Amino acid sequence: MITSLLIANRGEIACRIARTCRDLGITTVAVHSDADAGALHTRVADTAVRLPGSAPADTYLRGDLIVKAALAAGADAVHPGYGFLAENADFARAVQDAGLVWIGPPPEAIEAMASKTRAKQLMGVEPLTEVTEADLPVLVKAAAGGGGRGMRVVRRLADLDAELAAARAEAASAFGDGEVFVEPYLVNGRHVEVQVLADTHGTVWALGTRDCSLQRRHQKVIEEAPAPGLTDALTEELHALAVRAARAVGYVGAGTVEFLVAGGRAHFLEMNTRLQVEHPVTEEVFGVDLVAGQLRVAEGHALDPEPPAPRGHAVEARLYAEDPAQDWAPQTGRLHRLAVPDSVRLDTGCTDGDDIGVHYDPMLAKVVAHAPTRAEAIRKLAAALDRAVIHGPVTNRDLLVRSLRHEEFAEGRMDTGFYDRHLPALTTPAADPYAPLAAALADAHGRSRFGGWRNVPSQPQIKRYAMNGEEHEVRYHHTRTGLAADGVTVVHADASLVILETDGVRRRYEVSRHGDRVYVGNTALTALPRFPSPAPEHAPGSLLAPMPGTVVRIAEGVTEGARVEAGQPLVWLEAMKMQHRITAPTAGILTDLHVTPGQQVELGALLAVVEGNALQGRGELRK
Repeated sequence: MITSLLIANRGEIACRIARTCRDLGITTVAVHSDADAGALHTRVADTAVRLPGSAPADTYLRGDLIVKAALAAGADAVHPGYGFLAENADFARAVQDAGLVWIGPPPEAIEAMASKTRAKQLMGVEPLTEVTEADLPVLVKAAAGGGGRGMRVVRRLADLDAELAAARAEAASAFGDGEVFVEPYLVNGRHVEVQVLADTHGTVWALGTRDCSLQRRHQKVIEEAPAPGLTDALTEELHALAVRAARAVGYVGAGTVEFLVAGGRAHFLEMNTRLQVEHPVTEEVFGVDLVAGQLRVAEGHALDPEPPAPRGHAVEARLYAEDPAQDWAPQTGRLHRLAVPDSVRLDTGCTDGDDIGVHYDPMLAKVVAHAPTRAEAIRKLAAALDRAVIHGPVTNRDLLVRSLRHEEFAEGRMDTGFYDRHLPALTTPAADPYAPLAAALADAHGRSRFGGWRNVPSQPQIKRYAMNGEEHEVRYHHTRTGLAADGVTVVHADASLVILETDGVRRRYEVSRHGDRVYVGNTALTALPRFPSPAPEHAPGSLLAPMPGTVVRIAEGVTEGARVEAGQPLVWLEAMKMQHRITAPTAGILTDLHVTPGQQVELGALLAVVEGNALQGRGELRK
């Protein structure tokens, strides 16, 4: 019987595993990097062990250090979560060789399926060995791991070598394995998967289907169970293929078999030999705890002959610290507030006051809704996200709400090309036009010109705010009874609440401040000086870092004085386990290069200057 469990992971999944362990009476041991010293997963665990360093390669990918930590803390089992070493057969063996219980499939099953090339061969699917124009588009894919790392769509044969190199580097950084392969890229298919749970007594459950078609960078954004619109025959085929894959490798524990569905046919993609990020939707539909199931299977218990019956529908949205309107650029900074209505399930690895750094995945939380029908579950999740309070780095929350309410998604007609088609419309800025006025009135509460109201007409007070990249000027007056603004009735105004009435409709605006940011509801504003400096901060042609990160590469031959062409990659940044290319927006001469490989840069840091470039900004970011 397991009494103490080390969780070889971080963030949301570590907290989620700890929650089940607490319910089962199992004590938990967390591991953490230096960057995660105060992270939520270290606070919810009973014990925490430091892994010196911050980069994943020095910490969460060091199986030897994790096994040592488990032994030092007196744990008798290790759960890998997902990502990092979750699909590393050598790590599974090291855990078992140390006399610890491995919460996962046998190492041999991991080896058979963790390499996507071997898994495809096992299921009778061969990757492309030579790519021609006729094969395009193709997908470059990491053989190990998942989560969209080490994946690139290639549409031009001339780009293949560069994309292979980038995918290898990204996969090596994220998983410690740089092997990649190439397969046909099926445009506008649906990403459908089957959850399996197997015991050591020969029982394999197929716990329904999930649709994970809404993706960015080949990483899932919204998932649901069951997958809508599948025929009974196709669903039975998917279940049978998933069970066949599990039995073929003697699988034990929780795993997921993934398919691309196109033209009414299922195409095998891979088997993930671990728990999936989207496992909560299956839990909600089947009324099971998959982590508890993993633990019971590892203890030798048998599953019931048949899985429980499904009920209703569940939808999950991944809340990321990223800006979808800026090429999904990850965001960092202090998370001041994260509050989600309790009508939905919230799985998170962070809380108010936590710092979102550059070293790890930008996912803040998973928000899950369950209801009797798909339409009700979607409505419930969209409303909860709309009402959530999120103050801090820019997130994809608005995108999630708009995606859930999009006609194509609501009708179940989505596919993996959803964001390729709809991203501009889904990211058009939208904010209440009265938000700047509410911010100004809250700031003015308790203030008055010349120390108080005077019996003379007052000049309007003027404040300027930046909102959604645009400048807004607002005017208001101090009056005998309080504050006033043209065209609006100020019903109430204090430092944290403003109530405005327009056309007979009253609206409440909750206002909070965090440093130089003002939040009116979830609209972020920055107060601007009344008389801004006329001098530009950077010279024309300056390329600024679009995110904080590490410079991992400078393009070959790119030195000061070199001629560069429009769109030419100049610098590669790594942030939150993804690599991003900074390219020259136009042709010109590289007059200054301010960074070197290995250098850490902050958001807005000057990377290079291209003379003759008419644009000035954060450069052009490509992947």
